[in-house]
Amino acid sequence: MYENDNFSGYGTGNENTTGTFSGADLNETRTENSYGYENHSTTQSAAGSTNGYTTYQMGGTTGSNNTEPKKTQKHGGYFRKAMVSVSLGLFFGLFAGIGFYAVQQGTGMFTTSTDTAVVDEIASEATTESTQSAQLATNVTYVESDVSNVVEKVMPAMVSIVNNFTETANVFGQQYTQEEAASGSGIIVGKTDDELLIVSNNHVVESADTLTVTFIDGSEAQAQVKGLDSDMDLAVIAVSLNDLSDDTKNAITVATLGSSDDLKLGEPVIAIGNALGYGQSVTNGIVSALNREITLENGSTGTFIQTNAAINPGNSGSALLNMNGEVIGINSNKIGGTTVEGMGYAIPITSASPIIADLMERQTRTKVAEDEVGYIGISLREVTSQISQMYNMPEGIYVVSVEEGSAAANAGIMKGDIITKFDGSSISSYSDLQKTLQYYAAGDSVTVTVQRPQNGEYVSIELNLTLGSRPASQK
Repeated sequence: MYENDNFSGYGTGNENTTGTFSGADLNETRTENSYGYENHSTTQSAAGSTNGYTTYQMGGTTGSNNTEPKKTQKHGGYFRKAMVSVSLGLFFGLFAGIGFYAVQQGTGMFTTSTDTAVVDEIASEATTESTQSAQLATNVTYVESDVSNVVEKVMPAMVSIVNNFTETANVFGQQYTQEEAASGSGIIVGKTDDELLIVSNNHVVESADTLTVTFIDGSEAQAQVKGLDSDMDLAVIAVSLNDLSDDTKNAITVATLGSSDDLKLGEPVIAIGNALGYGQSVTNGIVSALNREITLENGSTGTFIQTNAAINPGNSGSALLNMNGEVIGINSNKIGGTTVEGMGYAIPITSASPIIADLMERQTRTKVAEDEVGYIGISLREVTSQISQMYNMPEGIYVVSVEEGSAAANAGIMKGDIITKFDGSSISSYSDLQKTLQYYAAGDSVTVTVQRPQNGEYVSIELNLTLGSRPASQK
């Protein structure tokens, strides 16, 4: 405007400001309010100054400033302009794109061989990825948490076993007896023309006065011992088919034996057994360890499957199953004890199968009349666990003397031998031997295992024993 401006005035704190400009030809009055709008009033002055200076006067304190006061900008002006510009740009881009697409369609640019090849390549890659995904899916094993179908399939092959036995105890030289019962489990593994064959643990059925088997339909039948193997803790018992009703025969099935050689750590498993004697119950878990070596109470050592499926008293002799419903192991609560949680053990079915097959071929034994029970011809003494620990001797029956001409003498049993097995059954007390002999008559031949001291240690020897008749004086 003019090169030299003088500004004089004062600030009152009021945003409405009034000033008077005096110049050469006109007087201008400007009012500016707080809303950003300016009010102008201009009057012609004939007596204006012609000195080239402009004076801006306001009432109040006088001051000077060489800076021209800034005008307040109108709110929203720039934003509206920016929005209009953006909108115009978008419309221009849209119409330009439509035009470009129309030109390409008209000239056939979208149907070139190059574009077709690209499309085909993309489709081919998608197909390849889909095929690879399908192949990966087939290699994934999905664990089904619902095992009811497997349980329904195999439950008819599971049985409960009750061992009724007589407990004998010596108190201050007096012998006391008491009737007891223990619960266990079994698996139907075979069927002949006459018998139903059931596998269980040796410790479940040994020393039994009677064995009662309960089937899936709740019916019961008496079972007889067919064969025992104390080293592997296995036993096979038999139920006469004549003792079963047609309904029971139709309700039961024979279990399928699988393979334990292909088991993997973490593989899901199912255990079914007569836990605590309450009847069949189901637990599940995984394979925790393989080939776990454990020493049993009788001193024998074996390798077992370890699982975290709950194995409780009464589960002994029950089935450990894979997800196909195949028996891969025979559970035993006795292995490993009950001092820890989440560690159950099972006899691998691959190791057990040959022994089970042998036991199934043995003669089924029933109790014989008391006056027909076979006779060995020895005097004996028990080697209890305390004596065993004190003198480093095997538990069993210590042979104090052998009668001349007796069955024992003919078999080669000697004084100082310790009898530990009788026809595969573990013998640790006089009561065990007496109960086992109830199934053998005079003339029966059995294998007897003795521990014989040689060079400061005990050596296991198997002898063939043909039982004799009991002398008249002992009948």
